[in-house]
Amino acid sequence: MQSKINAFSRPCTSKTADASSISGDLFHREGTKKKYPDITVTYERRNSQLYSDSKDGSNGEAPKKIDSRSSIVKFGLPTSGKVLNKKRNYAQLHLEFGQSDFFLHTCNVCNFQYATGQEGDEKVHQAFHKNYTVGIPFKCWKNERIIPIPSFEAGRIILVLNDDPPPWRNKVQEVVKMMEVELGEGWIYNQQCKVYLFISSRRIGGCLVAEPIKEAYRIVSSSQGNKSSVAAEREVSQRSTVLQFGGVSFQREKVRRDPPKERLDGLDDGLNGVILCEKEAVPALCGIRAIWVTPSNRRKHIASYLLDAARKSFCNGQVLLRSELAFSQPTSVGKVFISSYTSSSSFFIYTSSGSK
Repeated sequence: MQSKINAFSRPCTSKTADASSISGDLFHREGTKKKYPDITVTYERRNSQLYSDSKDGSNGEAPKKIDSRSSIVKFGLPTSGKVLNKKRNYAQLHLEFGQSDFFLHTCNVCNFQYATGQEGDEKVHQAFHKNYTVGIPFKCWKNERIIPIPSFEAGRIILVLNDDPPPWRNKVQEVVKMMEVELGEGWIYNQQCKVYLFISSRRIGGCLVAEPIKEAYRIVSSSQGNKSSVAAEREVSQRSTVLQFGGVSFQREKVRRDPPKERLDGLDDGLNGVILCEKEAVPALCGIRAIWVTPSNRRKHIASYLLDAARKSFCNGQVLLRSELAFSQPTSVGKVFISSYTSSSSFFIYTSSGSK
């Protein structure tokens, strides 16, 4: 029984063909003894996202291999390396209660409109507000045309003409734009104007624009007629305040009121601010087109010094009198100033047709 089992498990004595010989027989002719080394091919599974995003190596750099054991791939996040904050702030920064300036706020001083709460708009407003109240920044120029004014120590006044260098004229345009905020647009400056700038602490604190003119008109002073009319009104008011009932008379008590604003100006301009002038024109040379002083420099006689500089230097070799100056149609504040400067309520004004 034991012999039969050994017969079944007896090893095979036949010679097996060598793999190298088989490969040699397949690729080479008979009789050749050339042998080739064994080639071992090993396959390794790789992740497709372990290489950098480069298309066909167009950037000239080899892709960088990342260790799959230490790398963690998170889907849905950007591959730029920036970490975005998913938390959103829903805090309400403004409360709307029907206010008129909810979107744009207007400054009461410089009339600049900006959006409150926005950092960019508030910075622009702060810069504009400072330039408006204090003055536009100014650097010294070479060969400045300084107009000497006696007893004037607050700063200096320079004259700028139309044929001056472009940086000078650009600075004048910047000042004119600031003046237009308060005086209106499109009429202050032209090519024939002479500009006087008041400089103090490296800032332009005032400006006067003058132009040559041919004729002007004198304002009609109607103070005497108004005085007579006021006296007549008083008589009528006295009659109307006394009530007679037989032998008993009743007098109404008078309540003192503030005078109207038109009379506070010191000038009687006729009806509702209309300026009355004489029909005949008078020859004139210098027309004051506009005067502007920053709020921080007002009440310091800066405008008077600017007018003195214009009278002294506008006409070569001739100093004009205060009464010889003509002004464009002034505002209510301008009437008070002109009347105080010329010491008369009857001064000259001119129109655009009277300019050269």
